[in-house]
Amino acid sequence: MERRNMREMKRKKICRFCENKISYINYKEDRVMKRFVNERGKIIPRRVSGNCAIHQRKLTTAIKRSRILAIMAFESESFR
Repeated sequence: MERRNMREMKRKKICRFCENKISYINYKEDRVMKRFVNERGKIIPRRVSGNCAIHQRKLTTAIKRSRILAIMAFESESFR
């Protein structure tokens, strides 16, 4: 019974980019993108982050671009 109540009480996650009406995710803004990358350097999935599909695709592309240009690291130094 308790598990059922917890599922019903969960509120829907809202896309931060849709909420703020951001259409373009800039790959140079590492502060924004660090929220969506875990400590090992993996991109957080959509179901966890709460992004919509369109913004998750744009975010993934921006993270990959910033990694190639060495703005963000591929993985953290502490796990090597």
